[in-house]
Amino acid sequence: MKISKLKAPNTYFIIFSLIVLIAVSTWIIPAGEFDRVEKNGKEVVVNGSYHHVERNPQNIDDVLMSPINGFVDAALIIGFVIIVGGAFGVFQKTEAVDSAIKSVAKAHKNSKLVRSLLIPIFMTFFSLAGAVFGMSEEIIPFILIFVPMALMLGYDSITGIAIPFVGAGVGFAGAFLNPFTIGIAQGIADLQLFSGMEYRIIVWVILTITAIAFVTVYANRIKANPEKSITYEIDKKKRKDLHIDGIEEFEGIDRTHKFVLFVFLLGLLVLVYGVLNFGWFIKEICAVFFFTGLAVGVIGKLSIKEISDSFIDGAKALIGTAIIIALARGILIIATEGRIIDTILYALSAPISELHPVVSSQAMFAVQSIINFFVPSGSGQAALTMPIMAPLGDLVGVSRQTAVLAFQFGDGFSNLIIPTSAVTMGVLTLAEVPWEKWARWMLPLQLLLFILGLLLLIPPYLIGWM
Repeated sequence: MKISKLKAPNTYFIIFSLIVLIAVSTWIIPAGEFDRVEKNGKEVVVNGSYHHVERNPQNIDDVLMSPINGFVDAALIIGFVIIVGGAFGVFQKTEAVDSAIKSVAKAHKNSKLVRSLLIPIFMTFFSLAGAVFGMSEEIIPFILIFVPMALMLGYDSITGIAIPFVGAGVGFAGAFLNPFTIGIAQGIADLQLFSGMEYRIIVWVILTITAIAFVTVYANRIKANPEKSITYEIDKKKRKDLHIDGIEEFEGIDRTHKFVLFVFLLGLLVLVYGVLNFGWFIKEICAVFFFTGLAVGVIGKLSIKEISDSFIDGAKALIGTAIIIALARGILIIATEGRIIDTILYALSAPISELHPVVSSQAMFAVQSIINFFVPSGSGQAALTMPIMAPLGDLVGVSRQTAVLAFQFGDGFSNLIIPTSAVTMGVLTLAEVPWEKWARWMLPLQLLLFILGLLLLIPPYLIGWM
């Protein structure tokens, strides 16, 4: 059989296969746990307390129950996705989104300056959001805007995903104010909150420029030759529904659509303000989107039936996304119930103590990346790993600031590709891009970011970054 005729496995199949693989691993990997205590309001592990515990291997019934257990465990984010999908269904029904995209497309076509700055400006915005308030789940609704916009501009779905998702991801990894990663990690490591910001800002700038350059080069290559896109066949179907023709005749956004867009933007500003000043999380963000969806429906002159029907249609479109999120969370449940996560952490961290300080910090980065597959949560991973990595760094000459930076890199970079991340899988299913295609595109960027991460961990040792 020719290679070209081979089909990539279905995304759902890949995720379920990982559930089975992790379940099998619980029969092979010894069960173990660290003791845990509460610190700064977070349950953290006690360094040096690892001990073997009774095995709890996961059986076929655990595997079969993992999807529903994943639904229960990830109920908040699944509810968030469905409500946001409904709100965007109403937003799209007003046709204000189409008008806004056509307006950008016309400017993009007629202005060389707009073509040059559009991707850098948007990616810088999302990177700042990741660096300042840890934008993660909040990125999901932007996929509904940027994928169709990218297609209308002559790019592909990959570009539409990358602008917000990669932008926020590298900002998250190189964050300098993110309370969900730096705040928790520095608290556990007994460092002054948000200290060491100067070097982190340098790191953020380097990572953001790298990501922008990578995505821009790719986008320009696809615009020049669309057939080179790995989502070319998928995008051909999407473009039929975009009404690309007639952009030149488009006379601009009318008054009603401007008002709808203003209210939607106002809703986003309220969301950002609430996250930064009141610590809003998924429930509060859902409420903002729900209210914004209703408001734009009324302002867009939709009837009650049109608002309710479009909300339901928008929510129904994300059922596949909800299933992927549940399956991804099921992997973590199997690993947790099988009591192998702490064993993996212990086995990976033990050899670090014998390395040179620079190599030790780089090894910490690698370990954090592996652990992130099982714990793709910034705050959760900080609570699990920092009580071990911080004192381990003291022993081998790695400053605690550097240990936190290695954690940031390990948590942030791999979140852009691992199939156990509910946000990653949610973004991809929402964009109708199979994980295997995204992974194929992301691998070169992951390699580049990994090399950058290794290099950026060298200066802290040379300058005595504390």
